[in-house]
Amino acid sequence: MAEQLISLDEFWSLREQFPMIDARSEGEFEQSHIPGAFNIPILNNSERIVVGTLYKEKGSEEATIKGFELVGPRFHQILKEVLKHFPEKKVIVYCWRGGMRSQILSWLLTMVGFEVFRLKGGYKTYRTYSFDLVRNDWNLLILGGKTGTGKTRLLQKLHESGEQIIDLEGLANHKGSSFGAIGQPAQPTVEQFENLFAEGLRKQDPAKQIWVENESRKIGRLILPDKFYKQMLAAPLIDIQKSEQERIALIAEEYACLPTDELILAVLRLKKRLGGLRTSQAIEAIVEEKHSDWIANLLIYYDKAYTFDLEKHEAGKTIQLDLSGIDEETSTKKLLEAKSQFHGK
Repeated sequence: MAEQLISLDEFWSLREQFPMIDARSEGEFEQSHIPGAFNIPILNNSERIVVGTLYKEKGSEEATIKGFELVGPRFHQILKEVLKHFPEKKVIVYCWRGGMRSQILSWLLTMVGFEVFRLKGGYKTYRTYSFDLVRNDWNLLILGGKTGTGKTRLLQKLHESGEQIIDLEGLANHKGSSFGAIGQPAQPTVEQFENLFAEGLRKQDPAKQIWVENESRKIGRLILPDKFYKQMLAAPLIDIQKSEQERIALIAEEYACLPTDELILAVLRLKKRLGGLRTSQAIEAIVEEKHSDWIANLLIYYDKAYTFDLEKHEAGKTIQLDLSGIDEETSTKKLLEAKSQFHGK
């Protein structure tokens, strides 16, 4: 079999058919990669530094020879690993710029009968695309509401009804509050978050509105691209409202089952804002499993923060929508009715 060099445009359809191998070092892969790729480093972290230094000091020929010297003894291990994971013998490969590392891997695999599609320009081409995409102009509609109004659930219901959505909290592995990381996988790096974000945006029709949950610029330790966040602030916003009793019940359903020590740590992170008395009251209520009490206590703070955040949005573009006592199906219908008030603009 032979290698075929492919453009990014060709890559999108081929990716649906064949697995991807990232030939960069494990450190580069951990920093960010094309979602779904499998990492088989041609040069590991320390070897990459050696070859990179040699390239700068003595040029590409010396660096290439050194690269082969380092990776050559592992050729058989690399082949065994690739054959184990991809017995169909059809793969897409890439490295940073589509240079030496992916070329070595491609040559090696074709020697044992693989059909190899090598991404022209490498990961850098993909990363440039994803970086630009999350900074494009988008037609957004913001789903707002205080903590406990069930925005994330309604966002999924809107998606099920055929609406375009981007679940930023899902992509970020964080629910956006001091409690947001509890029970979640580790957050991706900023670069990887943008890659995942771009993958979501790429599936959207830019001519149609995209529902996005109202967020601060920071979701955990991740920061939204500045242009996208400004578009969120300027977009129409539907501010959903629920009774305090409903909100407390929903928060309790999601958080009361979480480990007590993690809930207490989350409260302690808010100590400066809550004050000593309310912090100790909330912790006492958590220990005693009086969930309605500590939730009601914290809602005082979160409601003030939400009101402050809401004031950042462009004036005259907010609709208040009371969904108290209404199930999710009916709420979704009311949201779609409210959307029509903006005439799709």
